[in-house]
Amino acid sequence: MKIGELARRTAVSERSLRYYEEQGLLVSTRKPSGHRTYPERAVDRVIRIQELFAAGLCSGKIAELLPCMRDEDGGPSEAATPWLVEDLRRQRARIDEQIAELMRTREILDDVIVVASGESSGAPADGGVETAESTPSRRQGVSAK
Repeated sequence: MKIGELARRTAVSERSLRYYEEQGLLVSTRKPSGHRTYPERAVDRVIRIQELFAAGLCSGKIAELLPCMRDEDGGPSEAATPWLVEDLRRQRARIDEQIAELMRTREILDDVIVVASGESSGAPADGGVETAESTPSRRQGVSAK
């Protein structure tokens, strides 16, 4: 398939696809005219690359991981090693830390919204369902002052 079709089917720009090739994440063949062509399995590969970028991995780390993953489902391939498992655990811990920091930031923002809007502190600032995470009085270490 041509680069335009791959871009359309994966909702990824042609520029990004070229970048993936430059980084060794994606492989194409060239026609005599110089146009890139991709195999059908490139769709799964691009989707996997996008998922890894969304998880916060850089292209260098993705290049290390891709040979150890199946494109179709993201599961481990025969090339997966104990090193991969340990590295993925470190990446997951980093993502967990980012999530925790974002949740703390959201809590502070919720408190500011409550105070600034004059809303009752028992109601979630977003108007949604009250949860332990969204209720200022149930949060630890954050107070609306």
